Amino acid sequence: MSQDIIKEIFELKGQRNAVIVAHNYQMEEVQEIADILGDSLDLSRYCASSPHETIVFCGVHFMAESAKILSPQKTVLLPEINAGCPMADMITAEDVREQKKLHSDAAVVCYINTSADVKAECDICCTSSNAVKVIRSLKEKDIIFVPDKNLGHYIARMVPEKNMIIWNGFCITHHRVTRDDVLNARAAHPDALVLVHPECQPDVVDMADFVGSTKQIIDFATTSERRKFIIGTEMGILFRLKKDNPNKEFYLLSQGLICPNMKKTKLISVYNALKNMKYRIGLDDSILMRARSSLDRMLQVA
Repeated sequence: MSQDIIKEIFELKGQRNAVIVAHNYQMEEVQEIADILGDSLDLSRYCASSPHETIVFCGVHFMAESAKILSPQKTVLLPEINAGCPMADMITAEDVREQKKLHSDAAVVCYINTSADVKAECDICCTSSNAVKVIRSLKEKDIIFVPDKNLGHYIARMVPEKNMIIWNGFCITHHRVTRDDVLNARAAHPDALVLVHPECQPDVVDMADFVGSTKQIIDFATTSERRKFIIGTEMGILFRLKKDNPNKEFYLLSQGLICPNMKKTKLISVYNALKNMKYRIGLDDSILMRARSSLDRMLQVA
């Protein structure tokens, strides 16, 4: 059955002049059929230059919005319209405007895990891959950073010369990882390196051997001479790690590292998206143009 769906997906993809892009956290079956697989920065760059008329974005809502912002003339489809991001929902455009009133001299930086409305209120966007580089590129000393407090605290440690004004948001998946999880994982696999995402809490980050985005974790594990790794980010990354490194061993840091929203997209979702050209991402022109500015500035730095 799945092979029949895959065949039809490929046929529809050709008919629609479409490309399928997928985040590293997606289901294995979706990662297998994707033309492009990566983290938010990889996918942002690709969508900005893609020659295809239609982008099928296998991820969550803010990612598909970002693709639309960078490619406004293209059709961007989100196969599961209810695939959202709780962290992105923790900040609104009005929240950002209030912060700007309180800190009028500060630069405003938003994590890519935000809505288009929020991006439209910010000076520049960032991803977990380039956050430190983006912050260092700014002339302002005071930085309003939204919405992820854990990534914000990580940046503050890496760029101590800046005064980080950090919003109190977080990724519910990464935030639930605890210090005890790290201790237990190390006890079970004492010869493995611990690699974690900066969306984890500071005390978890402190215990890691390496901290980075999904792409940076993949690159580190792939190039490292070590053979065993404890992975502290969403479980979807294990598929690519194991596929690219069959001679290495990977263990999930915590069984709680599952994002329900990233797991909503299935093969049938992609098929339906291409067959029925749904769900189309649309944005108001004024929001799109202002949000585009924050993403363009990020890509110039990155």
